[in-house]
Amino acid sequence: MNHVKTYTIEEAKRKLERYCAYQERCHQEVTNKLYTMRMIPEAIDVIIVHLLKHDFLNETRFAQTYVRGKFNIKKWGRQRLKLELKKRDISKYNIDLALKEISEPDYLKTFNDLALKKLNTISENNPWKKRKKLADYLLYRGWENHLVYDKLAELIP
Repeated sequence: MNHVKTYTIEEAKRKLERYCAYQERCHQEVTNKLYTMRMIPEAIDVIIVHLLKHDFLNETRFAQTYVRGKFNIKKWGRQRLKLELKKRDISKYNIDLALKEISEPDYLKTFNDLALKKLNTISENNPWKKRKKLADYLLYRGWENHLVYDKLAELIP
């Protein structure tokens, strides 16, 4: 017999409070979690309002934490950060606010360090292929075109 666990609204609230307290979550993640718990739309609305009211769910805080983490750990550029936040239905206002978390000097230093580090790992002799590999790597990580191509001209003449 296939037995599916069901939750009361109070049980679901407690479960989602723990879920949100463990790590910052966006509305989309919380909604998806509630759907996997087989909650009805009216219950989902009640639970999300409860989480918002008690500050377990805060989209601005999520966006800022996400940007800081992905920039510092994964060395993502602004383009990739913006794209990933848009995928999570974060508002443009919150995206812009979150991107202000990265100071310009830190951003450029990280970009330069990343470009040099990657360049040293590319064992290609053909300068055009070397440029392509470095450009692809930096663009995939979300760094702006003008930064990437200026850096390529500087590093691989």
